[in-house]
Amino acid sequence: MKDKFRTFASMAKRRILYVSHEIKPYFPDSDLAKAGLAFPKKMNDKGHEIRVFMPRFGSINERRHQLHEVIRLSGINVVINDLDQPLIIKVASIPGARIQVYFIDNEDYFKRKGTWVDKENKFYKDNGERTLFFCKSVIETIKKLGWKPDVIHFMGWMSTAMPAYLRQFNSEDPYFNDAKLVYSLFGDSFDGKLDSGITKGMEFDGVENMEEFKKPTSDNLFAGAVKHVDAVLKMNDKVSQVQIDAAESAGVKVLDGKVFIDTPAELDSFYESLFE
Repeated sequence: MKDKFRTFASMAKRRILYVSHEIKPYFPDSDLAKAGLAFPKKMNDKGHEIRVFMPRFGSINERRHQLHEVIRLSGINVVINDLDQPLIIKVASIPGARIQVYFIDNEDYFKRKGTWVDKENKFYKDNGERTLFFCKSVIETIKKLGWKPDVIHFMGWMSTAMPAYLRQFNSEDPYFNDAKLVYSLFGDSFDGKLDSGITKGMEFDGVENMEEFKKPTSDNLFAGAVKHVDAVLKMNDKVSQVQIDAAESAGVKVLDGKVFIDTPAELDSFYESLFE
């Protein structure tokens, strides 16, 4: 892979948006959380303009991490299943990384101690709605920022609805119409399926080509996402073949992303290759 992308070493300075539900140090160590920090940090070090988004889970200590609300970005209502849900945007800087993280917050969806499960270790009954709220909120916040990304890099299952919305509803939007979409697959998953809130919400919005989201297992969520992107990165051997097959069936190139775990600087030339 290094040889493949070496010719693009002199990359133009790009605007790169990262969307993930796990980012170190706000989430316990995992390959996903480490990449959620390492990728934007390295690209920021190389001079690219970076924005990073994640949910403001209740497990995140706002005082310790010095989160504060961005008043000018808050106050948007995001419609989920015909109900207006107020969006609160918070921001914090990662010490030593020189990057800011934008947190998507809402009292109904994220003001709870657990991340995805309750005190009895049961999946929250609205995780589907929470996922959809997160995805739609990122899109609305980027437009409110007035910031046009060149590359949007998705990670984790809570980002899976966003590519479909970008392709269908924002393909001619001046903020998103030229963006290249990348999905990194880490094999993160959950047992069973999400609640019907994500399905009903997407149907209410008139999302087309959403067959996979009608039975929102983790495999189906990723399968429904990867067919809308420009490239998929397989980050380890835990990734389900169902997800890979979905991308390849849609004509989306699937690349071995393991090299980026060890040397995230290689992303620089990979991103530029998307514009060739």
